[in-house]
Amino acid sequence: MMLAGRPAKILLIDSNVYFAKRLSDALKREGFEVVTSTQAAFALTAIEYDAPSAILCATNMREMDALDIARILRADNKNTTLPLIALGDGGQRALMQAFQAGCDDYIDRQRAPGIIAAHVKQIIISKADGFQPTQMLAQADTSLSGSLTHHDLTGVMQMLGQAHQTGGLHINAGETDAILFYDAGEITHAECGPLFGDEAVIHIIKNCVKAGAGVYKFVYGATSPQRTVLRTATDLMLDAMREYDESTQSLSESPSQDLPERLSENLSENLAATISETSATEDLASEVTAGQVVTAGPAIAGEDLADKEAS
Repeated sequence: MMLAGRPAKILLIDSNVYFAKRLSDALKREGFEVVTSTQAAFALTAIEYDAPSAILCATNMREMDALDIARILRADNKNTTLPLIALGDGGQRALMQAFQAGCDDYIDRQRAPGIIAAHVKQIIISKADGFQPTQMLAQADTSLSGSLTHHDLTGVMQMLGQAHQTGGLHINAGETDAILFYDAGEITHAECGPLFGDEAVIHIIKNCVKAGAGVYKFVYGATSPQRTVLRTATDLMLDAMREYDESTQSLSESPSQDLPERLSENLSENLAATISETSATEDLASEVTAGQVVTAGPAIAGEDLADKEAS
């Protein structure tokens, strides 16, 4: 596999020599050049003189593991984009810890080496190519697109979920350029700028509601090797709308609890105006009944006419 005109190099760090050998062979079959080490600190030295295309490191190392390396790399501006993939024993908690530390992905090491190697290849290709902004997607590449002015994002998300669709939902709304990956109706991965996972989904929904306009395109069949979204779409949408409501209320001049009072005042004013109009109508009706309105006009007109004839 070639990246930037040279073979893609993987730095594999694992204390289990037998596992590292099997995984190294699988990575080579995928076209990678592989360098192995049993010491995580070796990665910090290697990136200074011969940086790899990606680092694949175990999370169960004694002195320094993938999470420690991630924190160090992300603190260095030169290495913030270097892909770092954690190898662990599975579990949602371990997955979240890896992503919070700054790892690009987390793979269960209990999988077969061939599957892990193929997964690593997809991750590196994805990082190298990047996610295409919506403006760069050809209309022929998608069969579902629309404007967020006419369809709200939450409605589109619910529609894709209920239809059990698989693909990538590209979103552009204001400064938001994001993507949500669906697998059989479930959101598996989300990315928006530096954000990913659950946090990215909430951020995307809030920004789209705030912008009130934008475009979306759903590319059927597009998949992501990463799985960063752990909660359901419904829970994330509810949290996003709650946070949006709270931020809107905090920016308003009057607190949210005054809203019922303002509505009550407006209702009272409208009701008072209605009562006043009704009273005026009743008075007019009474005058008509008494003959006051009917006779007043002609009487006055007659007096004016008599005055004119006398003059």
